[in-house]
Amino acid sequence: MKLKITVQGATYEVDVEIVGESEYAAAVPTVMVPARQPAIQAPAAAVAPKAAIKHAPVAGNAIASPVAGTIVALKCKVGDKVTFGQPLLLIEAMKMETTIASDRDGVVTAVCVSSGEAVREGQALVEFA
Repeated sequence: MKLKITVQGATYEVDVEIVGESEYAAAVPTVMVPARQPAIQAPAAAVAPKAAIKHAPVAGNAIASPVAGTIVALKCKVGDKVTFGQPLLLIEAMKMETTIASDRDGVVTAVCVSSGEAVREGQALVEFA
């Protein structure tokens, strides 16, 4: 029996000889697997889309943390006028950084966390007037 085998892109033709029937030969089912089609490659010029900025759920007049993590950077301070979508702070959770953005236009009245602080999900981060 002649088989064609491809290993890491190199194709080999192999002769296989069945020496004798054994008691185990009938117990092994034969499965026919169709040949794989080559994967379609994306054009080299394609660029992965940027991750969306997360808007944390609102708790009253505050922005709440969407995840438990550590505050990496504060991008606002008390008295700052912010607009919808403006980054307020950066949280690291599970080795990934998440930008927390403002969900409204307003003035920051309190920053409830500091850089390096561990926060839990739902904890108030920034309060607005």
